Amino acid sequence: MTSSLPDQPNPSTDGAAPTPEDLQTLITALRRKEGNWVLWGQWCQTLQKAGRSPQQIFEETGFEPAQQNQIIVAAQVYGSMVEVGISPEVQVYFEQRGSDSLYEFRILSQEDRAAAATLVLQRGIDSEGSRDVAKAMKEFSRFSTLPNGFSTKAGDAVAYSYYKLARQQPDLAERSRLIAQALRFADTDDARQQIQELLMEGVQMRSRSAPLISVYRLEEDDELPRVLPVAGRMPLTLDDWKAVPIVEAEGSFRVVPFNGSGAWVALPGWSVVLHADDPVAILAQSDQLPPPLDTKSEEVLVLVDRSQRDWQADSYFLAAEDNHLTVQWFESPPEHPLLGRVLLAVRPKKILDEDYVKDPWQIDE
Repeated sequence: MTSSLPDQPNPSTDGAAPTPEDLQTLITALRRKEGNWVLWGQWCQTLQKAGRSPQQIFEETGFEPAQQNQIIVAAQVYGSMVEVGISPEVQVYFEQRGSDSLYEFRILSQEDRAAAATLVLQRGIDSEGSRDVAKAMKEFSRFSTLPNGFSTKAGDAVAYSYYKLARQQPDLAERSRLIAQALRFADTDDARQQIQELLMEGVQMRSRSAPLISVYRLEEDDELPRVLPVAGRMPLTLDDWKAVPIVEAEGSFRVVPFNGSGAWVALPGWSVVLHADDPVAILAQSDQLPPPLDTKSEEVLVLVDRSQRDWQADSYFLAAEDNHLTVQWFESPPEHPLLGRVLLAVRPKKILDEDYVKDPWQIDE
């Protein structure tokens, strides 16, 4: 597809570096705002490659450094869209306006950029909405298997982002708003049907309160176990003995570190601990758990059973978002896999005077 843009005022057409006269021509054209924003971005990039700083270009043309960056990147996005092919209507529209929207599409592939530009033009979306479109399409592109009912079309990708948010929204009014947004963007009948089913669920659903995480606090001294290394089974050699690591417990829960990212920790033999098939402990602050346990944050130990990965409405689960672990409650089965069910959170024993309990004659009294 041939661009309808006017020729760039650059006399050097043989591939050679622009001459000082060429650069001055570009500066004059920018100062007079000749052409359109796509050319401005190309000219600013030519000047920067020739050695002029964004501040120098600003002083000579009036284009601020932030504006230069936006139109340079947006012009590159525009060029990549033209390469893969866009309709004449989309091309003409973005030649005259929309650099702020195209700038948001820099995170997308060439094909997705063209699809996103077509979508925002059809739906009348501004630059802020274009940012949401780009984010939704980028996240959708990471799926190895498409969500049920949704296609690879740009509208379905954006619709799915609102559909996903609606599923996690307990407030019926906000849930309905998100569903309406999803229906606005959906491109296919299958996607619309999937979203409408969620709307019917919203009409029939009852508001359900989030469960509470079971919280224990260590109270007795004999609930504070000590972790010891095991040298092995007799007979042992001197080398075996020298190989035993030095155990230095740290923190409120007497965590014993070792080489690597993990550590050991001992918990009392509570029933929930003994019956866990594959328990794993995580250190966290109490205000990092949903809902926050109290207003004053303190360190807690969260016990997760990795063997229990099937969703239950009355439990919290460990999940991953953008490769970061979080503790969440899901009102309905989530799209992504669960890592384990949260069994309990353990508070540390309160010690008013640690030096007091370390003093043997004080304890004997």
